[in-house]
Amino acid sequence: MSLEKLLNAESVAIIGASKDKTKRGFQAIKTLLDEKFEGVIYPVNPKESSILGLKCYQDIADVPGPVDTVLIVTPARTIPGLLAACGAKGVKGAVIIAGGFRETGQDGQRLEDALKEAALQSGVRFIGPNTSGMINLKNNLNLVGLRNAPKGDIALISQSGNMALALITEAKVKSLKGFSYYIGVGNEADVKFHEYLEFFKNDPETKAILMYVEGMRDGRKFLQQAHLTTLSKPIILLKSGRTDTGRKAAGSHTGALAGISEVSRTAFGRAGIVVIEDSDKLFPAAETLSSLPPIKNNSVAILADGGGHATIAADLLTDLGLTIPELDGKVQARLKSILPAAAAVGNPVDVAGGTDSDPTIFADCVDIILKDPAVGGLLIVGLFGGYGIRFEESLSLKEEDAAHRMGKLIKKRNKPIIVHSLFASARPHSHHLLRYYNIPVYDSLEVATKCVGVLAEYGGHLQSHKIKTNFVFNWGAKSKPEARKIIDQAGKEGRTLLLEHEVKRIINMHAKAHAIPITTDMLASSVDDAVNVSRTLSGPLVMKIASPDIMHKSDIGGVRLNLNGEEDIRRAYGEIMENVNKHNPHADIRGVIIAPMAKDGVEVIIGTKIDDQFGPVLMFGMGGIFVELLKDVVFRVLPISYFSAKKMVNEIKSPLLNGMRGKPPGDKKAIHRLLLLVSEIIEAYPQIREMDLNPVIVHEQGLSIVDARIIVAPNKQAVLD
Repeated sequence: MSLEKLLNAESVAIIGASKDKTKRGFQAIKTLLDEKFEGVIYPVNPKESSILGLKCYQDIADVPGPVDTVLIVTPARTIPGLLAACGAKGVKGAVIIAGGFRETGQDGQRLEDALKEAALQSGVRFIGPNTSGMINLKNNLNLVGLRNAPKGDIALISQSGNMALALITEAKVKSLKGFSYYIGVGNEADVKFHEYLEFFKNDPETKAILMYVEGMRDGRKFLQQAHLTTLSKPIILLKSGRTDTGRKAAGSHTGALAGISEVSRTAFGRAGIVVIEDSDKLFPAAETLSSLPPIKNNSVAILADGGGHATIAADLLTDLGLTIPELDGKVQARLKSILPAAAAVGNPVDVAGGTDSDPTIFADCVDIILKDPAVGGLLIVGLFGGYGIRFEESLSLKEEDAAHRMGKLIKKRNKPIIVHSLFASARPHSHHLLRYYNIPVYDSLEVATKCVGVLAEYGGHLQSHKIKTNFVFNWGAKSKPEARKIIDQAGKEGRTLLLEHEVKRIINMHAKAHAIPITTDMLASSVDDAVNVSRTLSGPLVMKIASPDIMHKSDIGGVRLNLNGEEDIRRAYGEIMENVNKHNPHADIRGVIIAPMAKDGVEVIIGTKIDDQFGPVLMFGMGGIFVELLKDVVFRVLPISYFSAKKMVNEIKSPLLNGMRGKPPGDKKAIHRLLLLVSEIIEAYPQIREMDLNPVIVHEQGLSIVDARIIVAPNKQAVLD
């Protein structure tokens, strides 16, 4: 159901209302009254007749009018029963403050399960539990108690009340921006992150969504909804839990799943989410993205009144991946005509004292620079706003005039301007005017350049979103009947490990569509059969044990290489069987697999797994000894597009695929096709839990899959989207 009644309630009941000024049940009512909530307030407490002049009701059923949302501030053990009563009353939503649920261990998990069941049976959607509450600043529905939060167009979603307090305080002190809503997600037991995204995507008062996340219950649906939401509204996210200690802390706070990882970081980026690593850059990034047009071409100009800050800014922007292009010759000529001879006009532009006596020249420079089609945005660094403080008070008026003119240029040119100023903490009126025109001002050059970076990142996503995946699986659409029989037969036999020749057969069924030639491995059930099979193959051969009970064949001597002729085949067969019998005399032996030896090349690894938060995930990296030595691997949430496949290969740090020391480069296009093939196979067969191709040897032309493994779910259990 819609979250409309929960988040835009016109009537609210406080269950657990109190006259004790230290209790949440008193503070909530007082805040609603003080901030002039536009709806109706119903205190509920069987021991009181009135609270703060409002009639108090013994039970939710006694409330005379309809109730859209309830704030429950009673102990955790009482809440499942209260939700049932709310459902009977017709209440649509609840905000559950109490802790003591999943985050506390098994007993808390059982109580949370009971809470979810009560909500399901009653039809009441709820925020929390273990939440600080929620605020709708549009109609003054404040169920947090945090007073005087600034109103604006940023929706704040946070799993930490303290983080929310920090962000709201920062907005009050340093910005003219504010919030449309605040949601304290808590344990996310009912309403999920993706549902909030959908709500705010459709909310006309919200221009950006700011998030602090410790873990999420349904990462894939979040990515799917984020992919849709970011096309019209930016999402800015800080996700904690980069370290083992951080992940443990997140679990103890909300019972959250694993924290941020390379999987989540890249997945968020593909969905268009701007991921922030540092808390001091979180609100500035949201302020910027909610205020300014994105940078469409990843190129930016720097306008400075000092060479030092211009140089630092250029380094920081370059580190962020932005381009600082040489300005057009005509643009440079116009700048030279209004600046001193010592001015640098290439980019960065250094006014070289040309604004000391007349800061309005800043506005002239901005107008000229933004006309350059190669410039997507502008960063001003240095003293602006401080000329009246540093030099002569009368210059403040000229700075204010310049601020007016620069503000109007944003709308005229549809390009963003961000200002760094050494005098930001002095809060001159010219800075107030800049913020009025949605030009943010920062005293930190690192923060200012990061804000330029997020404008370029978001702009780049809007330019490329059509070639990115939407994270939606079309399960089974491209499955092959013969492949389904192989997987079904494994299930009938009670095994989860497909044999290597079975995996190769499945790969072959899909390989033709991706123009990937795959060798057909042959299964031999006896030594004489092995000899006969070897006669049909040319070149040196490899022999491997075929057993569902042996996953790592090389470790137990189950592989023999460079076999030539009948004598080699017979000897290798005997050695393999002897080694397997020593390792596991009761192993189910199906025979041996025989295949041609692969040519030399670069070893890579391709694998898939099921991530706790996002479902099927693809890994690509350097194989062989380099897997553990270099850990040079990248991850993508499946399915992937060709665009993603290319980026995965390009993100590998090792130069081996590019060719070195006289060796030719590897066939990257063949890798792209194989990555897409693996993505297709995982989408075709939802029973697959893991797929491991290691090593894959990449040649100058083509590649060879040397070893392949698939693990399927037991009893035909599928991975659900």
